[in-house]
Amino acid sequence: MDRVTHDLLEKRHITQQQIDRLTTRGVRDDTILETLSKIGAVSVNFIKRFIVEQIRLGRYELSIIKNYPFLDEGSVLIQRLFPRKSLKIAVATDKQIQAYLFKMELKDSVKELVNNIRNELRNIGTIEEQQEASSILQLIDVILKACIKGRASDIHIEPTEKNCVVRGRIDGKLAEIFIFDRDIYPPLASRIKLLANLDIAERRKPQDGRFSAMVMDNEFDFRLSTLPIIYGESIVMRILDKSKALVKLEDSGMDSESYQKLIKGLQSPFGIILVTGPTGSGKTTTLYGALNELRNVEDKVITVEDPVEYRMNLIQQVQVNPKVGLSFADALRSILRQDPDKIMIGEIRDHETLEIAIKAALTGHLVISTLHTNDAISAIYRMSDMGIEPYLISGALVAVQAQRLVRKICKHCKKEADIPQNLLQEYSAFIPPHTVFYHGVGCKECNGTGYMGREMICEVLPITENLSSMIARGASKDDLLKEAKREGFIGMFENGMAKAVRGITT
Repeated sequence: MDRVTHDLLEKRHITQQQIDRLTTRGVRDDTILETLSKIGAVSVNFIKRFIVEQIRLGRYELSIIKNYPFLDEGSVLIQRLFPRKSLKIAVATDKQIQAYLFKMELKDSVKELVNNIRNELRNIGTIEEQQEASSILQLIDVILKACIKGRASDIHIEPTEKNCVVRGRIDGKLAEIFIFDRDIYPPLASRIKLLANLDIAERRKPQDGRFSAMVMDNEFDFRLSTLPIIYGESIVMRILDKSKALVKLEDSGMDSESYQKLIKGLQSPFGIILVTGPTGSGKTTTLYGALNELRNVEDKVITVEDPVEYRMNLIQQVQVNPKVGLSFADALRSILRQDPDKIMIGEIRDHETLEIAIKAALTGHLVISTLHTNDAISAIYRMSDMGIEPYLISGALVAVQAQRLVRKICKHCKKEADIPQNLLQEYSAFIPPHTVFYHGVGCKECNGTGYMGREMICEVLPITENLSSMIARGASKDDLLKEAKREGFIGMFENGMAKAVRGITT
């Protein structure tokens, strides 16, 4: 019997006879109180009043209400009559109170800021003075704060015919954060461009830049991109959280078997390791995780990036700059004269870069880079398509990892899911007996999406001697896959299904 039921019984608000009657009918101990409220033996309002009184007297911890979902912890309301006033008292956790206070503060501050901006714009004549207006800077701070607090990875500021819309990409999906009137957009866009040292007068060409800002006592880098559209410029800011650059590979959701395979590859003295997947699949995070494993005082580690997303100690980072003739290939040639031990190339985009990377791998350097392919084995054939001979690929390639990001079920509203029988039969080979699947029903914590956060699913293909000789002979993709599976290769689909079986994703 739970604590509240026991105390209600002790104080004779309910009787032992009522409890015995329910238990003989098969009602579980943990649902007795809920059942008593449903049959009218004790009212929900009375239970709420009783719990609040015990919390007030210090006999119960606030967390006790989490054990009674039928009370609706977000709105445990109790009516107390005072002279001429009726007061509603709500019980909520610290987290809920902070969230509501933030929303109230946000709503009020934005409303006031927008009015201040309009007043400043009326009294300011020149464009330069408009951009320096303090209210615009405060509004930018509010936008950054709201998006970061909402776990956004990117901020999209888009002008429409009548409005200015601010959206955040949260767990891979865009969500609307603010809508402003159209007159707020020009000074807002100009000021953001100024922060990133862009040409504010140039609105016909795309521009790229970056800036840093302190938000909620943490330093963030923002990578800015502008694109001319019909109603002005679409502005997208990628939020680069410096703490995420130092995420360890095993903390990114990589399963232990894949992690061990990749680490073994990273311990190789030379060769090339590739991380593959589409844009937005977390490849850069994996590269930085790998760099974290590689960096030490004894080795010279140099990177070539476009752009340098996170700055790291003990690593020499080179920013590609095509305007001055510094392409990936140019930077790579210079790097090889810098006596490096390990090289990270942000992305292999062309034959020339790939060729130099392969040569570096064959001449005693460990090279890690990314390639856009759908799975690990396809990377071998992509390199071949880019003009590299099979025997060079077989000699240089150490391992290939392919990955995607999947949304994680919100732990606050996680419920058992009913899966159609035909679907269970179709994937029965991957589903152990008596598996229970889950989904998020949507709550305040996850903004009704049912998901919170993302996690990697991946496949790691170590290039063994057998696979290496098959690549050199020009073996087909099917034959390579068959041999890889014989050697214990686990595909990305199986890895994803394992996470669904474990209740991490849907």
